[in-house]
Amino acid sequence: MSTRLLDIIIKALPNIVLAGITVTIPLTLISFAIGMILAIIVAVVRVLKIRVLSEIFRFYVWVFRGTPLLVKLFIIFYGLPGVGLNIPALPSAIIAFSLNVGAYASETIRGAIISVPRSQTEGAIACGMTSWQAIYHIVLPQAIKACIPALFNTFISLVKDTSLAANITITEMFMKTQRIVATTYEPLALYIEVALIYLLFSTGLTYLI
Repeated sequence: MSTRLLDIIIKALPNIVLAGITVTIPLTLISFAIGMILAIIVAVVRVLKIRVLSEIFRFYVWVFRGTPLLVKLFIIFYGLPGVGLNIPALPSAIIAFSLNVGAYASETIRGAIISVPRSQTEGAIACGMTSWQAIYHIVLPQAIKACIPALFNTFISLVKDTSLAANITITEMFMKTQRIVATTYEPLALYIEVALIYLLFSTGLTYLI
């Protein structure tokens, strides 16, 4: 490795990490938190088979699980202004990532809820609880605990997916790396560097949730 290349890598490191701390990590945590709230609501409504709302959520999950995340980012940021709805880049990314997490995580949580023996729900209702109370107090805590490993996978995927936000002008780690590459002409070393930083972030952030 030449002295010039080593110097580029060392100088790029704090810039890339700073973009990660100020943009990538907040974007990941906010989107995941909102997505999880949405996922729980969707999963519970679908399990209880609430009329109309259950079908709307089923359609939402079908669409978001069956379409590329990048396309959804483009629709929200570049497409919606065509109908008069202008959403800034960061909120656009949060909306897209949150809805995407909500769709995938809701199916994980729904499966976990269904796996809890029905006798527990029936017993709770027999004791005077409503269906909602039985789900909230008895079934959901067990379901969430059972699907934590799968939700970790969703979280790690989101950390990596935030790199797509570069396509809608957000200066996160990947966009910052691209700008450094454009001025140094050292794509291989810098892209490997940012890949390793994503790896470290993905590993470290799993201990925070």
